[in-house]
Amino acid sequence: MELKKNYANMGWWESYQRDLMTEYRQSVEEGLDIEEYKSLFEVAAKLPDNETKDRVADAIFNLVLNAKIKEGYKYNEPSDLEGIKALREKFKLPKKKLGKRELEKKIHGAWMGRAVGCLLGKPVECIWTDELHKLLKASDNYPMHRYINSTDITEEMTSTFRYNLRNKCWADTVSFMPYDDDTNYTVMGQKIIDWFGRGFTPNQVADIWLKLQPKESYCTAERIAYMNFLKGYRAPESALYKNPFREWIGAQIRGDYFGYINPGKPEEAARMAYNDACISHIKNGIYGEMLASAMIAAAAVCDTAEEIILAGLSQIPKTSRLYEDVMGVLDMYKAGKSVQECYDYIHTKWDEKDGHGWCHTISNAMIVAYAILYGENDFGKSVCLAVESAFDTDCNGATVGSIMGMKNGIDKIDEYWQKPLNNKIETTLIGVGTVKITDMVKRTMEHINKK
Repeated sequence: MELKKNYANMGWWESYQRDLMTEYRQSVEEGLDIEEYKSLFEVAAKLPDNETKDRVADAIFNLVLNAKIKEGYKYNEPSDLEGIKALREKFKLPKKKLGKRELEKKIHGAWMGRAVGCLLGKPVECIWTDELHKLLKASDNYPMHRYINSTDITEEMTSTFRYNLRNKCWADTVSFMPYDDDTNYTVMGQKIIDWFGRGFTPNQVADIWLKLQPKESYCTAERIAYMNFLKGYRAPESALYKNPFREWIGAQIRGDYFGYINPGKPEEAARMAYNDACISHIKNGIYGEMLASAMIAAAAVCDTAEEIILAGLSQIPKTSRLYEDVMGVLDMYKAGKSVQECYDYIHTKWDEKDGHGWCHTISNAMIVAYAILYGENDFGKSVCLAVESAFDTDCNGATVGSIMGMKNGIDKIDEYWQKPLNNKIETTLIGVGTVKITDMVKRTMEHINKK
């Protein structure tokens, strides 16, 4: 008797053999000396999904796992916290004492801002810029300045666009924030602190993942890590075992809550973010969550977007690709480059039509920096810049919303943006369901005050 695996029953992200070219590109970008094996990756990638391809993929994985960094590689990108700390550049954060009421408004703004930005980008996640801008221009919403409504979508668009515009959560068709991984993880962050406190470990994060969500709620690197937990792997192995998505955006969307509970303390926010990120990501994938968490924490006390970005960058290695590219956006802004010039720079450096480029930590972090810099301290303009830039629209809208909501508080988020949410966020967390934003704010304040 012979038992055979049915590969058609496996999700795309769960089968290492199906994304071998992503593995190749990822490995080359992180400096692994494997380019002489490119033809092997290409031939293997074209094989049909079967046991033979599985065995070839196993060999490729072992090759990657044991590959050395090629000589002359210009970046130094450790994945351990002490190694990261040793390569950081200092930044002096502005000193500002926040009153209880002012802080609560900032926390409320951060929660609301994340949900608003996510809702703004969610219906057009995965659309490419040409069709997104065509849609926005046809509905008198370009430059983007409002939600996209169901009434903006014509029958011609639904029948001619590559992107599927049917059955989306348009702002005029929802009565709360529909479930999304970008908001699930923020609520989960609160649960992590509820269960384990500020000293939570990576293993405890893995445990809560297994208890609070089904497999289908996790994507790309998170799905791989989840499957690896079931196989007995824990950090850092859970981030490394057959994970070609190890520097994708997944961790960058998970760290907001650690910024919320550490206002004015980006280093502490980044430490917590590290313990969350390292279960599924390495190198720049980890740095993305540390950067986002630190920027949110810093936004509570910073006066300018430039300060927020520099405070975030001070928590990741200055020798990393992420640091270099986000600093590149900041340098363009400081040099007086126009919003269009900076937009073009990002879209030239990263290809939105390539899955790896579209979903990478760095491309999307650049958009976040671009949006808060050129958003001119305006919440609506900032989240709209993030979304109309395409790439991962809901993730970037949500992160920018968190940062700007924390910086300026709930009073600076116009009622227009808040209204479709009705103070509610739906989650897929087991035993949690739909939550009230104001309840989340109240619990966040309790976590801030309980040292």
